[in-house]
Amino acid sequence: MDLITTTSELAAACARLALHPVITVDTEFLRETTYYPLLCVVQIASAEEAVVVDTLAEGIDLKPFFALMADEKVLKVFHAARQDIEIVWHQAGHRPASDFRHASGGHGPRLWRFHRL
Repeated sequence: MDLITTTSELAAACARLALHPVITVDTEFLRETTYYPLLCVVQIASAEEAVVVDTLAEGIDLKPFFALMADEKVLKVFHAARQDIEIVWHQAGHRPASDFRHASGGHGPRLWRFHRL
């Protein structure tokens, strides 16, 4: 798993990830003292690679990540996606396109829903 701390590294990783039909996405954030969540880390993976993006790294521009989220050709798989989607909506002004959401229920995993946005 590669750690990404610069815009150029992020752009290169997002370009590679955009070549895959399916990627997984997970975000980590702080919400305790803010009205909107503060995005801290993004984890993105394809069948060939996994990256961790330090979104708080000095000078990093997240536009390549948000462009990947808008790419309708790439299916994004999220787990318990409500807050992941809220972060993209708040910071980029759009929801992730082509997403598949998975949530765990009381009796094990269940498929939540798939929809094109």
